[in-house]
Amino acid sequence: MQKMQRRFLPLALAALTSGVLADDDIFFAELPVVASVSRLPQRQADAPASVTVVDREMIRASGVRSLTDIFRLVPGFQTFAQSDTTSRVTYHGITDDNDYSPRVQVLVDGRSLHSPLFRGGVNWALLPVALEDIERIEVVRGSNSVSYGTNAFLGVVNIITVDPSLVRGTSVSTSLGSQGVRDYTVRGGGGWENGNYRLTYQEVKDDGLEDAYDWQDSNRVRRLDARLDYQLTDKDALELNLGRVEGRFTKGRLDFDEPAPHIDTGNPMRNLDESSTWLQMRWLHTLGADADFSLRYTFSEDRSDETFSDPGRAIGYQRVNEGGDWGQRHELEATHHFSPMRATRLVWGASWRHDTLSSDTMMRDRGQESRQVWRAFANGEWKPVTWLTANAGMSKEYDSLAGNHLSPRASLAFHLDAENTLRIGYARAWRTSSILAYKANYRHDVVVDRDDQIGNPRLPAERLDSWEIAYLGDWRSLRMSLDLRGFDERIRDRLMLVRPGVAYSGNIQYSEQSIQDLKIRGYELQWKWTPRDGTQLLLNYARIHITSEWSDNGKLIALSPGSHLFLPVHSNKYVALAENSAPRNSSSAMLIQRLPNNWQLSVVYSQVGAMQWTRNTEVDRYQRIDARLAYPFSLGGKPAEIAYTVQSLNGAHIEQRKSDDDPKARVVDRRQWLTLNVSF
Repeated sequence: MQKMQRRFLPLALAALTSGVLADDDIFFAELPVVASVSRLPQRQADAPASVTVVDREMIRASGVRSLTDIFRLVPGFQTFAQSDTTSRVTYHGITDDNDYSPRVQVLVDGRSLHSPLFRGGVNWALLPVALEDIERIEVVRGSNSVSYGTNAFLGVVNIITVDPSLVRGTSVSTSLGSQGVRDYTVRGGGGWENGNYRLTYQEVKDDGLEDAYDWQDSNRVRRLDARLDYQLTDKDALELNLGRVEGRFTKGRLDFDEPAPHIDTGNPMRNLDESSTWLQMRWLHTLGADADFSLRYTFSEDRSDETFSDPGRAIGYQRVNEGGDWGQRHELEATHHFSPMRATRLVWGASWRHDTLSSDTMMRDRGQESRQVWRAFANGEWKPVTWLTANAGMSKEYDSLAGNHLSPRASLAFHLDAENTLRIGYARAWRTSSILAYKANYRHDVVVDRDDQIGNPRLPAERLDSWEIAYLGDWRSLRMSLDLRGFDERIRDRLMLVRPGVAYSGNIQYSEQSIQDLKIRGYELQWKWTPRDGTQLLLNYARIHITSEWSDNGKLIALSPGSHLFLPVHSNKYVALAENSAPRNSSSAMLIQRLPNNWQLSVVYSQVGAMQWTRNTEVDRYQRIDARLAYPFSLGGKPAEIAYTVQSLNGAHIEQRKSDDDPKARVVDRRQWLTLNVSF
């Protein structure tokens, strides 16, 4: 009996803290239990926000090489293929003129991937986990700062990895194909009486998109990821995660302004080398049948180097490394789940975070700059009667750079019957900017230049007030479900990097400023249907409408001669970026079909309306079709699979920067490869 308790206690604790339940009937139900919204395991009908669950089968069937592509199957999300620009993932738009997306929290087994080095956002090129190690992804479509802090401004992507106890033996996978696709993965796992481990090494390489005009790209990423789970006692378990990911990418421009092309000395062709190293430890302690306590410590360090020498700058300022040098994070978090009374469940906790950033180029002469963030949070669920579920939560955060912020949330779910639920909810959230926004000191010369950047110590936080009404249908007899969400999101003090003008700020440099108030309205739906065994259908649609006006601060900047908002030729670009940062209409569909003789076919279709990713780039409406054909078989009594995948089956299109008469377009053309996976 004692050995049985030791074996199954980690799974029970994981169910309470990460939503992975031991009951397979619940886990593989039409609408699985989720834990990413309130940090309590809940039926989707009881959760205070809409959630899209992407499981292992869906990831494998989609044929993606990069996890960013999977978000084409989540309503309201936008992404684009990597080129010389790092892929981004956004929800409801609000893109910035940088390579990172800071308004959606991204977690891997509870560890945030947001980095002080990457402008407080996520570098999707350095994703620390192989696709083969992902058990499922819970995507919270709606603000969740109550549960996860300021970066969960618009939503949460919670990546839950495979439990080591489910990995036995060794598997090897290789992919070879067009555009230089060369991927290799080695994965192993094992265990002993009181513990289990999983170890994965992966290398992903390609030659990028077809180079055109003044740019080139190539990508190489290597990752090593290890996880160890150890049962200390019948009531205590320890989880240990550690690893490293390294990437090398091509960056820079050729200069075609002269009669003969030559290197642009201000932005030469060069290697961008990036890395991320991490360690996470979590102690899980069972307090009773419906109570537990966990303590988590996380360390991460990110580095980036694209150093080059610019002879056009003054002596002493010629060494340039705008993306560097390094950022570091320490985080400690404690959480407690319990049931204080009948029909009520509660989770509460507190965390401390210490971020450090060093950049000789972007924070010249400042050395290392740090920030500390303390946070306390609580979420509760109350089910007084069978037809009603009430959720309420509150988070209080103190940031040494941005001050105090309080984030409340409340929702009511009315269960019309066992299959139909109507929910209404409200949330307030805040987003604080990066260390660089407060502390920048970017210089080209001893004399101040208009292209320099300085920090803004008075920078406010963005504020979001969000109302939503949602319907969830779970029609088991039809093997069908429908998730429909309508939203009204009001954002105050949207932050952007601008020249505020001498009359406003007393200087001519760039700085981050509050410039806009936004209204985001629309609806989104996700429909799933399994008409028969072996056939699965998924349909997504989102309609998003964004309007903007100058914030109080933006109105002052607009009156300042020399500012980016003073003349319509410049200010209209900020308006266009805000209002076109999400496509008005987008949709996607997926078919997974089991064929005769054990063959498996999957097809993904996506359609994205016209939108903008930056002030100076835009993209027209495009369609994309991806397909995968796989044959699983047995090799020496062990499972194996061979698969053919093709992306952009319908031909070339543009996802991030269109061309017209401009040859600088990033054209996404057909890419195809073969994958062989064998186990030993």
